[in-house]
Amino acid sequence: MTVADARENRKSPSDDESPDFDAAPPADWAAIENIEPLAPAHTRLRLLRLAAIVVVLGGWEILGRQVDPLFMSYPSAIARAAVRLTLSGELLAALESSLQVLLLGFLIAAVIGIALGLLIGRYRFVDATTDWLVNALYATPLVAIIPLVTLWFGLGVAAKLFIVTVLAVFPILINTAAGVRDVPTSLIDVGAAFAAKEHEIFLKIILPSAIPFMMTGLRLGVGRAIIGMVVAEFFTAITGLGALIVKYGNQYDTASMFVPIFVLMLLGIGLTYLLLWAEHAAAPWRTPEE
Repeated sequence: MTVADARENRKSPSDDESPDFDAAPPADWAAIENIEPLAPAHTRLRLLRLAAIVVVLGGWEILGRQVDPLFMSYPSAIARAAVRLTLSGELLAALESSLQVLLLGFLIAAVIGIALGLLIGRYRFVDATTDWLVNALYATPLVAIIPLVTLWFGLGVAAKLFIVTVLAVFPILINTAAGVRDVPTSLIDVGAAFAAKEHEIFLKIILPSAIPFMMTGLRLGVGRAIIGMVVAEFFTAITGLGALIVKYGNQYDTASMFVPIFVLMLLGIGLTYLLLWAEHAAAPWRTPEE
């Protein structure tokens, strides 16, 4: 008996009786239960992403071998250079130097950005007195003030921390303020109606509602912090991953120059996914279902 015959022979409930959903299905339907479900959507997307990576790297490998190594390298040569730099300890030392500045500068930017964002988003008088300054500084190409920064802080770690912090703080601040403004007024009115104090409204209403905006600002700030770190290493103390890029660029060693560039890319991706995990942990109600 086919599946179609089984469906036709199944008794249809009449108008005066309800179907018995708890009844066991007919034996002829056992074959239907043995049909394997399609692969989940996220599995198919991962396979598609993996295939795209393989195609891009394979095409780069083939085309890169046709170009003069002075102008372009290819993945296998970059991998050999990465192994060489890792075994010599040069890559790890540069990565450690860059991470110290990046993480400390980003932490300072996160604290300042979230604190000021909460104040600007919550209190109108703070917003009115600071919005012009925030907009002006955010629109200013801050790389242009690096010569002034070197005059203020010299060429050491302090100058690099300042550049990383200034570049990363504004996306965090602006998104946090937007998240506070996005909190429904009705929720705040309910808290006030139940005699909630200001710090209780902040902790129990405003902060949970603004967490997704804060995490978005932090993810944007990570990218800006990495840019600030590399720019600072170019123009101030020539250390870290930026120093490797400058060194091997001046030597026209393209394969070795790509190694710190890829490390910076992987660093940005890793920190972004870490912040996504932190967002899901802090706001599980925002986690999309698989």
